[in-house]
Amino acid sequence: MKNFSGKILFLDRSDINTDEIIPAKYLTESTKEALIPYCLEDLSLPGFDPKKDIAGKSVIVTRANFGCGSSREHAPWVLEYNNINLVIAVNFARIFRQNMFNCGLMAVSLPEETIDEIFKTFAGTEAECTTDMEKFTFTITNGKTTKVYPFKVGDFDLELVKAGGWVDYADSKY
Repeated sequence: MKNFSGKILFLDRSDINTDEIIPAKYLTESTKEALIPYCLEDLSLPGFDPKKDIAGKSVIVTRANFGCGSSREHAPWVLEYNNINLVIAVNFARIFRQNMFNCGLMAVSLPEETIDEIFKTFAGTEAECTTDMEKFTFTITNGKTTKVYPFKVGDFDLELVKAGGWVDYADSKY
């Protein structure tokens, strides 16, 4: 199972689409590793520089409808190969969300009020998230403030995460 804890990258915008996660012009790359430098390259947010801001981050906290756009698997792949295994948002585009779980990654929805609180409390700080997969909680801290947030993951999605993704799950079952 992948690690779902680490430093947080805050992306304070809704409707971040798959073309912003990985621009279509890079979909002809022959390996997943080749996608690494292009993660979030076309995302336009004030003060955001993908070349500096992604390194060392393992968790994304964002707003609503993350992963909208095309159904390409490249979007979760580029996150995974940049060591981002967890995205926390209000909600996700359906296919993107399932592609995350199919890759053994997690796309977890929290209520809008909770996401607002996380942004108000932790954005702009060196915040970290620790995921407890047995208690289904996220603990977010920035050294001076610590808060715990419960989350839910469906049984089948949890099985995919524990197996490392759809391919490993299918290999173990069939």
